Amino acid sequence: MKATKLAAALGLATIATPALAETAPVTATSPDGSVRVALTIDGDGRAAYSVSRSGKVIIAPSKLGFLLTDAPKIDRRLAISGQEVRDFDQTWTQPWGEWEHIRNNYRELKVHLKETTALARIFSVTFRIYDDGVGFRYEFPGQPNMASTNIADELTEFAFAQEGTAWWKPAFLWNREEYLYNKTPLSAVSTAATPTTIKLADGTHVALHEAALVDYSGMAVTRTEGMAFRANLTPGAGEAKVRKSGAWNTPWRTLIIADDAAGIYQSHLMLNLNEPNKLGDISWFKPGKFAGVWWNMIKGEWSWARGPRHGATSENVKRYIDFAAANGIPHVLVEGWNVGWDGDWFGNGHDMDFAQPTEDFDADMLVAYGKKKGVRLIGHHETGGAATHYENQFDKAFRFAADHHYMVVKTGYVTDAGQMEREDPDGRKYREWHEGQWMVNHQLRVVETAAKYRIAIDSHEPVKGTGLHRTYPNWVAREGMRGMEYNAWGGKNPPEHEANVVFTRMLEGPMDFTPGILSLEGERGSAILSTIAKQLALYVVLYSPVQMVADTPENYAKYPGPMKFIRDVPTDWQETRVLNGEIGDYVTIARKERGGEGWYVGAVGDEEARTVSFKLDFLSPGKRYKAEIYRDGDDADYRTEKRHAITIEGKTMTSSDSLTLRIAPGGGFAVRLVPLS
Repeated sequence: MKATKLAAALGLATIATPALAETAPVTATSPDGSVRVALTIDGDGRAAYSVSRSGKVIIAPSKLGFLLTDAPKIDRRLAISGQEVRDFDQTWTQPWGEWEHIRNNYRELKVHLKETTALARIFSVTFRIYDDGVGFRYEFPGQPNMASTNIADELTEFAFAQEGTAWWKPAFLWNREEYLYNKTPLSAVSTAATPTTIKLADGTHVALHEAALVDYSGMAVTRTEGMAFRANLTPGAGEAKVRKSGAWNTPWRTLIIADDAAGIYQSHLMLNLNEPNKLGDISWFKPGKFAGVWWNMIKGEWSWARGPRHGATSENVKRYIDFAAANGIPHVLVEGWNVGWDGDWFGNGHDMDFAQPTEDFDADMLVAYGKKKGVRLIGHHETGGAATHYENQFDKAFRFAADHHYMVVKTGYVTDAGQMEREDPDGRKYREWHEGQWMVNHQLRVVETAAKYRIAIDSHEPVKGTGLHRTYPNWVAREGMRGMEYNAWGGKNPPEHEANVVFTRMLEGPMDFTPGILSLEGERGSAILSTIAKQLALYVVLYSPVQMVADTPENYAKYPGPMKFIRDVPTDWQETRVLNGEIGDYVTIARKERGGEGWYVGAVGDEEARTVSFKLDFLSPGKRYKAEIYRDGDDADYRTEKRHAITIEGKTMTSSDSLTLRIAPGGGFAVRLVPLS
């Protein structure tokens, strides 16, 4: 319907739409003046933004707007109707995390836009400009001509001003987020999930992602031409990808900008763009490690289903509780404990009952046994993609968890992308995507219901992380990437995988990678492409407040020296520093334990041998530290049986010292620094 006919139908006066004059840019800079944002309106009334840093253009003029399913698109005949600028500077405290205290310092530019057409729709684009990047979002007030909004897609662009190298994984394929990262020229990217991390030709590093994904579809990006990308929202079950009513806003579209890879990881922009804690007191959640009735199932030796190979038996779980208690591990995960796993449950979880144990799993006895030993169980809620079936059991499921002393529940949504099952109250069924609007809202309903029962959530096959663990601090971890389980199977993760993940997936927030496979063996004895020292380093390098001790008790008994580091390493940190690193090659990270003076350092590499040096100037001056070093043996190599070779040694160090350590092919190292004085 043309604008004049639509105006008449709505009883509005017709407004002529002549060509508009280009307007002068509206600009603002970050607090230190290094990052600059400009918004312009061209002669067709199209709005575009650009971003520069230290005088160099990072994002060339990039269009803004929306494509709607039942109304004219929003991208032409726009005029600036006002602007506001404000400064904000505050330091806040994380209840758990990689940093205890985080500074949130930005300049906000809000630009008000109005259509000059008959519809006269209005909205704002709000930019929060940090010294290390930019977040921006659309904000729509309630208005008569947008009582309901059905979004086909965003027209938001990200036109990079230079060629570069991109690390990205494909979006909208069957295996959800679980793909290896591609390393290609920026101009060779197709449709990419975010975060996508880029090293521009001049060396500037940029990470493109989104923050505060609430009541909206997750965003991928599709290259249109050259180095220009457009937002590509995850589909829903219907024609519209997103449905909104009344006043609404999008998630923040985010660009972290830094000189190097380390600077990308050090950014707090993602967390800062989320709202503060909505749950209040979260002291009931205590970060910690967990063992689990899991790896033998992943390797195919035990089964989730009942029968002679059933893993979740009372006898097996008691043995894991004994192992956890002996090693100071506060939790034991049990998968396959409940009714519903028999038969074909992949994409078909309708028989799952999250409050009904199998007959060979005595929940009451095991909880009592664990209590005596200081060990809690972690429940597992695998939905098999039957999301509504899970929602119908929320209260009884989380009541069962609370009644059985669980602090954490691991959720799962094992089905192909686009195959999540939603059932409406009228009985009609739909198929949703894991990161579509309905599933984004479902995941928040899980987290909010769990919080009522003082349960924390570790999501698998999740919606990607966008910093919401600040707002909902019981959302303690998620998967959303190829984790350790892929090392059990045929298509194993390559040695460079973790050095990619640090600067890509880990920008989303905590990951349940499930490290610590000291046996370095997957199914049928197949070799994992790692050294033992690298497995130890993962506890420092890949952050989660709930880290799994993923191998079996029998295998840990074979490696008492490395097992000591796993016992000692914390899962909660006061401070984090990336000491060096290059995406996909190597990284060294130092973390200070929360509530203590000890430091831990971890480094992982790729398939190449290399030597890494770093200063210990993060240690407290005037103090001596005992350095417990777990490094690759001199002949360690992931390609041979020498992948098990490890050297454990001690030195006395101070803040004026440096360490130089070799990383073997497929290797790494871990260091514990304990204050002596």
